[in-house]
Amino acid sequence: MKLNISYHIKEIVPYPPGKPLEELERELGITGPIKLASNENPWGPSPKAVEAIAKNLSNIHRYPDGSGYYLTEAIAEKVGVSPTEIVLGNGSNEIIEFLVKAFIRSGDEVITSHPSFLMYQKFVQVRGGENIVIPLRELSHNLDAIQKAVTNRTRLIFLDNPNNPRGTIVPRKEFNDFLSHLPEEVVVVLDEAYVDFMRPEDRIDIHSLIRIPENIPAVVSLRTFSKAYGLAGLRVGFGIMHPEIAQILHRVRQPFNINLLGQIGALASLSDDEHYNKTIQGTREGKEWLTGKIESLGLTVFPSHANFFLIDIFNDASVLYEAMLRKGVIVRAMKAYGFPNLIRLTVGNKEENQRFFTAFEQCLKELNYV
Repeated sequence: MKLNISYHIKEIVPYPPGKPLEELERELGITGPIKLASNENPWGPSPKAVEAIAKNLSNIHRYPDGSGYYLTEAIAEKVGVSPTEIVLGNGSNEIIEFLVKAFIRSGDEVITSHPSFLMYQKFVQVRGGENIVIPLRELSHNLDAIQKAVTNRTRLIFLDNPNNPRGTIVPRKEFNDFLSHLPEEVVVVLDEAYVDFMRPEDRIDIHSLIRIPENIPAVVSLRTFSKAYGLAGLRVGFGIMHPEIAQILHRVRQPFNINLLGQIGALASLSDDEHYNKTIQGTREGKEWLTGKIESLGLTVFPSHANFFLIDIFNDASVLYEAMLRKGVIVRAMKAYGFPNLIRLTVGNKEENQRFFTAFEQCLKELNYV
């Protein structure tokens, strides 16, 4: 078989998926492993979402609402924008794909930071665009260097805020100053997957920015139901943007891109403030408890505005990862991101956090890391 594949497709490294928990149980002979590696919601979905989905299982022979009308209306009301300023995606990463499809042609440039979400660069590669990658400065977005990297071929800038894996944020004033020095033709994308875990006073004012004031570039915000709302398995996200940009993205959006149960679950989740607040408060308390326990071992915890944080163990984190895995606790080693001594930990519920720390302390001592 001979395939004529373009060079920019050949060079793409597939996104590395994790193994199912059941497969790890079989391979390692462990039972009941806990996963604190993917920044998921340990409290699960809203009971209202589960109930609504269960009631609609018999309707899955029908196509979903291609416009996502009711979900779009509910999101717009929740975040305080117009429905014309919302675009739904199969996860917020599909909005990233829409933006790249709409704005990038071969040879166009897209600026991202490193490390950050891997899919920004992969979508750009698919379109034959050129990735301009700016290293984090002190593990935060280097806005000065990003600004200086802008050329007449720059079309998009992606900033995850909070950043993954660091959990740092871009201060409001710095972001506004940054925008004021960019060409109006550039679209700045704020990936706010973890914005729910930020303090409201630290969040960037998307509402005013999407109206595109004079002399600054367009701003698009990406949000998701995968984190604070606990619907990662349903793949529902959305973008907030100026209606003109939304109309452009609808031109490249496939019909029925949000499945029926995803729309129903997300809609029900928006009405469950109790579950949402439980997640936010539980994450805050868990992060404080874990930070205190880990620092008592003489290790460094990096402050984070998200539901995860980095830990410097001052030794090979990959070895620790393997040791933790054998105790049924899955964390994320950061060697692939260029940080061989760091692990990233998702905040779990109280039982998971306690189990993590017990295994963590045992492994550190067994490895002579403390």
